[in-house]
Amino acid sequence: MSKDIATPARTKEILAKHQFHLKKSLGQNFLIDLNILHHIVDASGISERDGVIEIGPGIGALTEQLAKKAKQVVAFEIDDRLIPVLEDTLSPYPNIRIIHSDVLKADIAEVIKQSFSDVEKIHVVANLPYYVTTPILMSLLEAHLPLESITVMIQAEVADRISANPGTKEYGALSIAAQYYAEAKTMLTVPATVFVPQPRVDSAVLRLQIREKPAVDVMDEKWFFEVFHACFANRRKTILNNLVHNLVGKEKKSLIEESLAQAGVDPIRRGETLSLEEFAALSDALYTALGKTN
Repeated sequence: MSKDIATPARTKEILAKHQFHLKKSLGQNFLIDLNILHHIVDASGISERDGVIEIGPGIGALTEQLAKKAKQVVAFEIDDRLIPVLEDTLSPYPNIRIIHSDVLKADIAEVIKQSFSDVEKIHVVANLPYYVTTPILMSLLEAHLPLESITVMIQAEVADRISANPGTKEYGALSIAAQYYAEAKTMLTVPATVFVPQPRVDSAVLRLQIREKPAVDVMDEKWFFEVFHACFANRRKTILNNLVHNLVGKEKKSLIEESLAQAGVDPIRRGETLSLEEFAALSDALYTALGKTN
């Protein structure tokens, strides 16, 4: 068996062999700590009966550890320069499929049909590029894919925002959007020193356990998202002012006030103080008051 990829010496050797230079624009930071990789795999809860989707495998450090534990691994890599590197480093593992594609443009549902017909559960496990973390997470959640969980290494600050509770400065639209679909938990924090090159911020491993159904029932999911995003458009403004200026306009102010009263929400509160349940009640009240059902 070949030596593990995720060591400083082996990583250096692989990069030199393939004359590979990292691209800042793709947020390439490669993990060189086996202990952290084992923590990520453990946190994901995958078993030998499961399928795993990885995003941004780099030179295959995490992919290799996933392949040792899971039945099948499918990894999406956007950088064409890394495809031959991965074919080399991951050649000992027949249960890995590399797809050269931007995951945001890929038909993941079709890939799941093709590659995971005989697995028990499907998980996403990845060390995500910081610059595209939120779009990737939201696209996975909003696609209603048959996923058990998503376990990702991301910027610590973003992990804090996703798992934040109402009333905290980290709590915002991203917290609500993610927690609507999943239960969020930060599993561990990770120092910059375990990466090559070292990022300027600390990272964290976040686990999203996908809910069987969304956390709250709403009349219209798209409208619900529009409402809470409007409430956070300006964090210093009250909910009433944000809804008037960012959702419907001044001429409908009275309808907003009526809807807030019906939902039991004080109009002078700010977005970060409302729970998911309160946003759901407000969204439905506004949906009815503004005739969105017509």
